[in-house]
Amino acid sequence: MSLDLDQLSELLAGIARSQTAVIDAVERANPGWRNTHAIPLLTIAANMRSADARLLDLPSRILLRSQGRVALDTAQIRVELERALNAEPSEISDPS
Repeated sequence: MSLDLDQLSELLAGIARSQTAVIDAVERANPGWRNTHAIPLLTIAANMRSADARLLDLPSRILLRSQGRVALDTAQIRVELERALNAEPSEISDPS
């Protein structure tokens, strides 16, 4: 089985939606938890200091984006996936 980028972007959006539901549940039990604890840690996990997202950073960036008021756009997730998958490695070590 293989996934194309559209399916992968929808899968990542769905995972972010379910994680957002958990964050919302904790926020209801402990008001202020999202802004005090969740958002700062998501910012670190998403490596927001780097302008270009690595593939490793994308799930956290998608979840962080889902915490805002703007709905997730699978087309934008696809663009970010393409950018991360087609990025040239910054350092290539030559074993020879």
